[in-house]
Amino acid sequence: VAADGGTESSALGDDNGSEEDYSYEDLCQAAPRYLQPGGEQLAINELISSGTIVYAEALWDHVTMDDQELGFKAGDVIRVLEASNKDWWWGRNEDKEAWFPASFVRLRVNQEEVPENCSSIQDEEQNADTSKHRQKIAENKDQMRTNVIQEIMNTERVYIKHLKDICEGYIRQCRKHTGMFTTAQLSTIFGNIEDIYKFQRKFLKDLEKQYNKEEPHLSEIGSCFLQHVEGFAIYSEYCNNHPSACIELSKLMKQGKYRHFFEACRLLQQMIDIAIDGFLLTPVQKICKYPLQLAELLKYTTQEHRDFNNIKAAYEAMKNVACLINERKRRLESIDKIARWQVSIVDWEGPDVLARSSELIHSGELTKISKQGKSQQRTFFLFDHQLVFCKKDLLRRDILYYKDRIDMDEMEIVDTEDGRDKDFNINVKNAFKIINRKTEEVHLFCAKKQEDKKRWMEACESERRRVQEDKEMGMEISENQKKQAMQNAHKSRQGKIKGVSYNGCPMPPPHQSLHPIHQRHITVPTSIPQQQVFALAEPKRKPSLFWHTFNKLTPFKK
Repeated sequence: VAADGGTESSALGDDNGSEEDYSYEDLCQAAPRYLQPGGEQLAINELISSGTIVYAEALWDHVTMDDQELGFKAGDVIRVLEASNKDWWWGRNEDKEAWFPASFVRLRVNQEEVPENCSSIQDEEQNADTSKHRQKIAENKDQMRTNVIQEIMNTERVYIKHLKDICEGYIRQCRKHTGMFTTAQLSTIFGNIEDIYKFQRKFLKDLEKQYNKEEPHLSEIGSCFLQHVEGFAIYSEYCNNHPSACIELSKLMKQGKYRHFFEACRLLQQMIDIAIDGFLLTPVQKICKYPLQLAELLKYTTQEHRDFNNIKAAYEAMKNVACLINERKRRLESIDKIARWQVSIVDWEGPDVLARSSELIHSGELTKISKQGKSQQRTFFLFDHQLVFCKKDLLRRDILYYKDRIDMDEMEIVDTEDGRDKDFNINVKNAFKIINRKTEEVHLFCAKKQEDKKRWMEACESERRRVQEDKEMGMEISENQKKQAMQNAHKSRQGKIKGVSYNGCPMPPPHQSLHPIHQRHITVPTSIPQQQVFALAEPKRKPSLFWHTFNKLTPFKK
């Protein structure tokens, strides 16, 4: 990698670019905690050590089946209790305490709440004090609004610096080395990030115009978001492509020359100490941070403020943009779970579940009754487009055997009254039917309780709605992503590492050595170079007299 010697014209510069070009030093002074590696983590631990309660807000859903991890939805508030590990923090929500990925959350700018009223002051003789108190609250709220405005401005400037580094530090150098990268590879790895860079430069330029440097709390930036809200749609393409980018990048990073090349690019551009996959994640994080930032800004914007209505409208608009992206990410995590579930089923037959489905909607036990009146206890799994049923092992109830599936696209759900059923000529209770509209084939099911039947009926209706919504949204999972999910699932079956706690002290979940957003992500391979994998040894078991005796038997010793 060589530094540019000539005056190569940048394809990134345009008339809509930001007028100010911030240097690394300027940004460090403006927002040191955002740029210095580990700075934010250090600041959090200082706050926690001083006794301050630290809250974070979830950028997106964290779907998990691990008891050691904290599951949450986008927008949930988590109290951060421990942040010594840079990737995984220990926190608490309403349900429990557990580990959660640090990159999934955004720290609140204002950790202290502002009192909404002065109800504590009731004495009429203290009117003067009450007036001062209210004035202090107003000033405090102005300061809170200033803090949020400044965070939006500073993070936007830092974000522009990151995008510039990606485009000029990585993409420009990659294009010079045609022997190492094809055009298709670069398109897959970087997506439309150059378009995002151009858009964000114009957005920041307009944002700077609305920013009141002397009195930041008076800034009116809501109109800027509303003016550019349609432009943020370009993030959808980038976020949809991001899983494929991770796959392609991980393939290259298995070779030493590519690892060295990307590190040389980073050093030459004088970029902060973050790996390339971390830089490529920033647009995904950014689009999900906007609604959280605007929500906090709205909280500290009074209804009398000139920007109140625009901020409120901007918050709703950006929330809708982020929701679509978050839904796709959640669906990708869902197909990973489905793939791992399928490989655990014994005697699986036919196409993979992922061939048609991408989400588990409901599951539970039902009794399936045949035309001959024979009843079979089965465990059912309702996915979009199909209903799969399995049989539990007689001894090992956690083992499931595949039995069959029903195509839900041609089916109609019919409620069945308790009593003798005329089609099957038997007495039924808590029953419902699934009828094929074309062949008129009837499937009869009975639940144990009325509540279970109601849940199954609602789930079947939800399945039809979900299919229709996916069609309208254009929600599709690529064949490559499905294939990768199944490959990862088969690998995970070969052996799993379990997290262990020693002396009552929690330890971070020993996941693959990936950025937290990629944990359980179907598009990322099992390892990325230059990062360490932590493996915890199994705890020693007490010697068994049975095995001691068994090992003495020479024919079986091997």
